[in-house]
Order: sequence, then C-alpha cells, then structure tokens
Amino acid sequence: MRALLQRVREATVTVDKHRVGQIAHGLLVYLGVAQEDTEQDVAYVTDKLAGLRIFADGAGKMNLSVRDVEGAILLISNFTLCGDCRKGRRPSFSQAAEPVQAEPLYEAVATGLRKQGVRVEQGQFGAMMQVHSVNDGPVTFWLDSTKLL
Repeated sequence: MRALLQRVREATVTVDKHRVGQIAHGLLVYLGVAQEDTEQDVAYVTDKLAGLRIFADGAGKMNLSVRDVEGAILLISNFTLCGDCRKGRRPSFSQAAEPVQAEPLYEAVATGLRKQGVRVEQGQFGAMMQVHSVNDGPVTFWLDSTKLL
C-alpha cells in the first residue's frame, strides 16, 4: 500500500462538478492499493497517517500529528501510485489491485482513521476526480507499507 501525503491548509475533491469532499487544515492523502496488500498494510498506513508528527508545535518544530492539531484527512483513491515507470514510456499497472480488492482496503483505511478520532472526507472510489489543494510548507511524504524496517 502506498500513500502520498501532503500537509494542506485546505483541500477539496469534485466529481462531475459536484464537491464530494472538503477539509480545512490537515492532510491530503492519495492512497494506492497493490495486489499483495492485506489488513496488515491497512493497520500500518492507518497508524502512520493518524500519528505522524508533521505539524508544527509552538516552537515551530514538526512535533504534532493530525489528531493533535484537530485536523482532517481528505483520502483519495489513486491506483497510479502503484504504477511502475522503470521500463519503456508507458507505466505498468500490473501491481495495482483490482477494484474488487482495492475498494474494501481503501474503505478500511478510512474506517481505521475514524476509529482513531480523525475526521475523514473521501473522494469517490474509481471516479475521475478533480482535486484542489493548498499545500502547507510544502510538506509532502511518501509511505510504502512494503518498505517496513
């Protein structure tokens, strides 16, 4: 499971010109689900997203989590994060999970974050979406549950 997360001042997602999700300060998270992903990957990504200390404290140091600052997460499904661009000029998506596998794991991440007290807004799984954001910093991180140490 791969997640690209950005600390944002605001973010919105629209589908067919209708806003389906919106947050003020918090995290914009693009989530890609790979074929080999399981509930263990969900738990890892959920814990990291809820607890990662990437918001400034009173001294200006990255020392607070999205929970600590009472921020929200805008969670966007994005299979292209599982794309492989190493060969040729067209990305391969052979490692991306099929929607029937990916959607329940995507939803499990959203549910897990809510259980940890984080307000979560979501895009529409499988839809063409337009995402607008104001990156704060910019602060951007990459999580990959297969690269556990």
